Amino acid sequence: MTETSDKLFGAMTEGRSPAEASRALRKAVSERILVLDGAMGTEIQLLGLGEDDFRGHRFGACECHLQGNNDLLNLTQPQAIEDIHYAYAMAGADILETNTFSSTTIAQADYQMEDQVYELNRDGARLARRACIRAEEKDGKRRFVAGALGPTNRTASISPDVNNPGYRAVTFDDLRIAYGEQLRGLIDGGSDLILIETIFDTLNAKAAIFACEEIFAEKGVTLPIMISGTITDLSGRTLSGQTPTAFWHSVRHGRPFTIGLNCALGAAAMRDHLAEISAAADTFVCAYPNAGLPNEFGEYDQSPEQMAKEVEIFCEEGLVNVLGGCCGSTPDHIKAVAETAARYKPRKVPTIAPLMRLSGLEPFTLTKEIPFVNVGERTNVTGSARFRKMIEANDLPAALDVARSQVENGAQIIDVNMDEGLIDSKQMMIDYLNLIAAEPDIAKVPVMIDSSKFEVIEAGLKCVQGKALVNSISMKEGEDAFLKQARLVRSYGAAVVVMAFDEQGQADTLERKVSICSRAYKLLTEEAGFAPEDIVFDPNVFAIATGIEEHNGYGVAFIEATRQIRQNLPGAHISGGVSNLSFSFRGNEAVREAMHAVFLYHAIQAGMDMGIVNAGQLAVYESIDPELREACEDVVLDRKRDDGVDPTERLLELAERWRSAGGKEAKAKDLTWREKSVQDRIAHALVNGITEYIVEDTEEARLEADRPLHVIEGPLMDGMNIVGDLFGAGKMFLPQVVKSARVMKQAVAHLLPYMEEEKRLNGTDERSNAGKVLMATVKGDVHDIGKNIVGVVLACNNYEVIDLGVMVPAAKILETARREKVDVIGLSGLITPSLDEMVHVAAEMEREGFDIPLLIGGATTSKVHTAVKIDPGYNRGQTVYVTDASRAVGVVSHLLSEETRGSYIEGVKADYQKVAEAHRKGERDKKRLPLAKARANAQVSDWAAYEPVKPAITGKQVFEDWDLEELSRYIDWTPFFQTWEMKGRYPGILEDEKQGEAARSLFNDAQAMLKQIIAEKWFQPRAVIGFWPANSVGDDIRLFTGDDRKEELATLYTLRQQLTKRGDRPNVAMADFVAPLDSGKADYVGGFVVTAGIEEEAIANRFAKANDDYSSIMVKALADRFAEAFAERMHEKVRREFWGYAPDETFTPEDLISEDYAGIRPAPGYPAQPDHTEKTTLFELLDAEATTGVKLTESFAMWPGSSVSGFYIGHPDSYYFGVAKIERDQVEDYAARKGMPVAEVERWLAPILNYIPTAAAEAPAQAAE
Repeated sequence: MTETSDKLFGAMTEGRSPAEASRALRKAVSERILVLDGAMGTEIQLLGLGEDDFRGHRFGACECHLQGNNDLLNLTQPQAIEDIHYAYAMAGADILETNTFSSTTIAQADYQMEDQVYELNRDGARLARRACIRAEEKDGKRRFVAGALGPTNRTASISPDVNNPGYRAVTFDDLRIAYGEQLRGLIDGGSDLILIETIFDTLNAKAAIFACEEIFAEKGVTLPIMISGTITDLSGRTLSGQTPTAFWHSVRHGRPFTIGLNCALGAAAMRDHLAEISAAADTFVCAYPNAGLPNEFGEYDQSPEQMAKEVEIFCEEGLVNVLGGCCGSTPDHIKAVAETAARYKPRKVPTIAPLMRLSGLEPFTLTKEIPFVNVGERTNVTGSARFRKMIEANDLPAALDVARSQVENGAQIIDVNMDEGLIDSKQMMIDYLNLIAAEPDIAKVPVMIDSSKFEVIEAGLKCVQGKALVNSISMKEGEDAFLKQARLVRSYGAAVVVMAFDEQGQADTLERKVSICSRAYKLLTEEAGFAPEDIVFDPNVFAIATGIEEHNGYGVAFIEATRQIRQNLPGAHISGGVSNLSFSFRGNEAVREAMHAVFLYHAIQAGMDMGIVNAGQLAVYESIDPELREACEDVVLDRKRDDGVDPTERLLELAERWRSAGGKEAKAKDLTWREKSVQDRIAHALVNGITEYIVEDTEEARLEADRPLHVIEGPLMDGMNIVGDLFGAGKMFLPQVVKSARVMKQAVAHLLPYMEEEKRLNGTDERSNAGKVLMATVKGDVHDIGKNIVGVVLACNNYEVIDLGVMVPAAKILETARREKVDVIGLSGLITPSLDEMVHVAAEMEREGFDIPLLIGGATTSKVHTAVKIDPGYNRGQTVYVTDASRAVGVVSHLLSEETRGSYIEGVKADYQKVAEAHRKGERDKKRLPLAKARANAQVSDWAAYEPVKPAITGKQVFEDWDLEELSRYIDWTPFFQTWEMKGRYPGILEDEKQGEAARSLFNDAQAMLKQIIAEKWFQPRAVIGFWPANSVGDDIRLFTGDDRKEELATLYTLRQQLTKRGDRPNVAMADFVAPLDSGKADYVGGFVVTAGIEEEAIANRFAKANDDYSSIMVKALADRFAEAFAERMHEKVRREFWGYAPDETFTPEDLISEDYAGIRPAPGYPAQPDHTEKTTLFELLDAEATTGVKLTESFAMWPGSSVSGFYIGHPDSYYFGVAKIERDQVEDYAARKGMPVAEVERWLAPILNYIPTAAAEAPAQAAE
């Protein structure tokens, strides 16, 4: 902005001080629900800005690609940004967010714009302020500017390297400094408040809060702070694993004006998480959800009216004080939200009890119902020689097991201390806490950061996202040093333990203990800003029974000091290092445990509510030998005995007697279940997936039974029924069920020879089952992981499963079904042509007179397709869409039950009629353009300014036996868990409250097999890539044999979106991203086929034959991941080397998952080009079958299934999109261009047709004839 505009801006904002704005804001929020604005990015996209628009005049010479850096528009297109702010203000927004979500040096480094950060933020705030002033001049309504701090593109709590969980790409101080620079600009630009938003990692938010305190002090102002987290999936946790309440506990020290949630979820999915925060928070609550959830093309379809209706429940239930919109919302959405909010009163801020509230990944609140908090002491090098040796040897995995054991044994907080002379305490504290953060079963509890060196404490505080406890600070260096440390602890958001230690030394008498704690309490509450409930006093536990008379009263002095502190210092807590008490009895664990139990019994009664103890070695007071207990009480309470015997001497005498009970060994493997009956042992093995003893237990059961069959129908099925019940109740997950099936199969395999012999002798086979199910992947499709999982689950529930495998023709399915007299047929498929094949199978079942149920499942199937396309063609029987394996048993049992079959089928039919009608209505309501108009609205690029890069290689290049270990670093694990029907994103799913344990077990098994695959080279990944001179002509891409572009090599045919677009968004086709022939630009297109290797099928079959379905499914799932990882790695090599249009790209494998790089690799058969037949051209160009071994089936599925193919397009403006539904005019045009009959094109494009083809419409009539 110019000097003149600076002066004008100053005149316009005169009289608006931060204090006055804060008062006005708080007054407004107490009177009504305030409205926050909507998405900035959505509105910017509608502007259709190109690279030159983002650069402006100022950054025209910048070497970096700048399109997409929305914050830069504050400097290059300020009027456009101001107008967006103004539109939201006039739509009803009370608070306007600055366009500074990514305006930190960390995020701007991607664009080489770090030097512009101050100006981006200052001008961003000024633009929002100017829009406020314009709106206020128009309607007189006061508005406020919220300076937006985004989460950055780094995470301080999670390693970006799956192989190095302790690594961090960014530190707390990196973030603190970056946020500080951003805040200076936002404050100077006139922000009324600060919004720390879209928090996926709470440690990042804590760094932002710390920076706020620093910059507020520097600037001499204090602005209200809004804090908004984001729940990343239906697990109900942030990406870094915290629950909503744990998140609130972690940031509460920032005294936020509002706390709440935004982004990630639509309003409907956000409601429960918002209610949790609303119930917990004693401040105002803000919510600004997305406009629903993105569709399969990443677009937001929710209308303003729908969004307003969904957020209305927030208002009705009194959950919010501030309401707005995030991704996909527009001024129209905010107008509807504002109108809805105006009808309701704001949420009343609750008064909450003054309780200590800590957090790890989960919240911990010290209520009256918790009489004593166990702080695990074994992760302390000064208290555990075993732990110290692990740390000195840098054996951190073993050291993590110690922490895990403490939590498993009941520690509600773990004390971490690294103070040892030969250890770099500060670095080790950082390393250990970073590793703990990667272990959800440990990180769920809060951490007590324990050190006598404050620099170590501070380093630890910079590593934990939860609310920690600091152990400890004291007044031994005087009040000034004490207050300085206390204020820092509070700024990091921790509670504090204060030692009874002052300038004169440690307090050892009752009077000194109470006096020092009282003095510290006054300083902390009146000068350091601590709430009393965040203060813990340690009045010093000293060793007793040492033989020194002065020490005899230490125990009772602590207990009495505890009583007086709790009475006179309200809210404060008491803790102590309990093991210090028995220091003189080292080596005699039995006596030490008894002393601790006795001491705690009396100290807890006096008010001690926390203690550093070995959570696995606490004796129960009542269970202690009476004689030993009495002797311990004599020394703890300093009681004189009637017989005149010295209590210490008596305890020493007893100690000798009890010494044999000391030196306990490490916890042995729990095999107590092996002592139970054989029936119970078999059930235990099935539920826990233990194969180790199943053969011997099955043999024992066979010898006890009259017949081998009775073992299956008895203990084995009893155990599997338990598995089924647990699975149905959500207490077991698919990977665990598949492990159970492995145990079952091995047991049955042992019994089979005996059963065959019995059958031979008697001529009978009487085994009963719940029903017979035939399953098959339809003709042309090779994918079967999901089908196999369903088969395992059904088999576990006593259904006989006949699995015909993959690529099964309709005739074989029906022939087998009739011969085997099956009760149900199940069809599976992954690729879209399989949908048409399923329609065909259903029609054949109708024609041949079948009336048994038909189940439909697979990645591309849906209830809508089943109801609209499959079900109407099979009237004699019922077609049922099965969403996942967990539903299969319920569906089959209902269909085969005499009691429930009728009502269940009636319900399904009624549901499908509604679904079909809603689909028809929805399609009628969607406006689609004629092809000519869609082409007129094509994506237009500035071809004159674009200089295509010539690939470093042309023609094709083959790669064989690519390094598996390298590819493993590129694996995206989220789809792996989805294969096993576990919903959630990796790594957050490992911390999920419900399925985290199962997810971790599955992941560990996957890692074990992954290592074996790599070490033994199970797969031999192969690839072929190629590049060709290319130009677009209309909707087609022509490939040429040479750079003279005289001879055509092939044509790639593309399809164009016909859906009516909002604003001026284009109707895209893939051809739009390739330079037109008449542009004179020499452009290029690439292609690829990669496979994990043809070895996958044989390996999976070996496991299946060994009755190990779990490993069979696992190897296929990992092969799929290798194929996708290979595609990702190859695309990276293409961008940087083989084509070389992005040679300086520096993405990590984790970054690549988000696909933020330049260029795309669209695959035939997927949304950007739904026509699978285009694979034929690709495979011919690359000679793919000969070079890689990958083959195309008659439905254009690739064999082996763990293969990926597609095209490479390098234009920087290219992006992934979905063609969606198309009309007859485009199908006829496309058929003419390809030289194919219209009916054949309609067959391959059936899933995206927005009309019923003539042949299909006539088919029922022909069948009737």
